[in-house]
Amino acid sequence: MIKNVIFDFGQVIIHFVPEMMVSPYVTDKDDKALICDVLFDRLYWDKLDKGAISNEGVLEQCHKRLPKRLWAVTDKIYYNWIYNVPEIDGMRELIMKLKKKYNVRLFLLSNISNYFVEHAYEFSIFTLFDKCIYSAPLGIVKPSLEIFDYLCKTCNIEPSEAIFIDDNENNIASAKKFGLNGYIFDGDAKKLEAYLDTIL
Repeated sequence: MIKNVIFDFGQVIIHFVPEMMVSPYVTDKDDKALICDVLFDRLYWDKLDKGAISNEGVLEQCHKRLPKRLWAVTDKIYYNWIYNVPEIDGMRELIMKLKKKYNVRLFLLSNISNYFVEHAYEFSIFTLFDKCIYSAPLGIVKPSLEIFDYLCKTCNIEPSEAIFIDDNENNIASAKKFGLNGYIFDGDAKKLEAYLDTIL
């Protein structure tokens, strides 16, 4: 019996799309593409997710790869990207439905930076979860089994009684290896809702 539903954040609850985060500040097509490629390089974001690099460290590295005329706007984009990540259609409604209709606990498990964690209180959707677990403060990221172990021990979750929803196949494979049930999210909230209705 599923008693716990665990959600990833980026590409599951919100769109994490570099162009969406850059477009409000840059109109030139070539500049936009360059900033997207440099600022959102996994070289930096994997470290951010693990809490292994500072905001200043990221921007210092980006400046080395960008013309000086783009430094100021790149800094502005970095410190405002969290406000340019729209929710995926239907996900808030689905989470509210799970909270009201089914006797399940709701959790968030996200690879995300300390900068976002510091501002998470600004977003009402996080109040819908029983607990949110973020990678950067822990220094542990998915797909490490260690982060699933931390989640389950901290939140008193029996793995076999939980389902983890993520868009990344490697994360789902790791969750299943740990003993959780898994669902690979493809962006379709209605499809996910229909599936959860069959197992809850």
